[in-house]
Amino acid sequence: MTISVGEKLPEATFKIMTADGAKPVTSAEIFAGKKVVLFGVPGAFTPTCSNNHLPGYLENHDAILARGVDAIAVVSVNDVHVMGAWAHFTGGEGKILFLADGSGDFAKSVGLDNDLSANGMGLRSKRFSMIVDDGKVVVLNVETKPGVDESGAAKILEQL
Repeated sequence: MTISVGEKLPEATFKIMTADGAKPVTSAEIFAGKKVVLFGVPGAFTPTCSNNHLPGYLENHDAILARGVDAIAVVSVNDVHVMGAWAHFTGGEGKILFLADGSGDFAKSVGLDNDLSANGMGLRSKRFSMIVDDGKVVVLNVETKPGVDESGAAKILEQL
């Protein structure tokens, strides 16, 4: 069942790439006492994610933070090395927190997992965005068709 507005995010552990290597980070460390824009993508380096979804958040980084947001994070069912490489390649290091949900545990726990095995991609995340305030979902946007209409940075800016 998909998480709903008003619900708390479940406890989860992600991995992030740091200068010292891979590091686990918990949902409490990311969301407790903070207002965070979190968006999910099916895969790092995939065309829509790299060319349409992530760039909007990078371009609107300052405008989003200016509206009272403490952090912007992206999550994907990729390993920490892929997410670290994606952060570096896109210039997103230091601007967006790139969260690796390697086994899809977070995606499954919030009901935003997507089985793309028929396309040879295995378990992935649905494309989504949310505003999380102190661990509670206050806005949730889930794409129902291919592309970035409901979950992009422009929509989040309207909702902040």
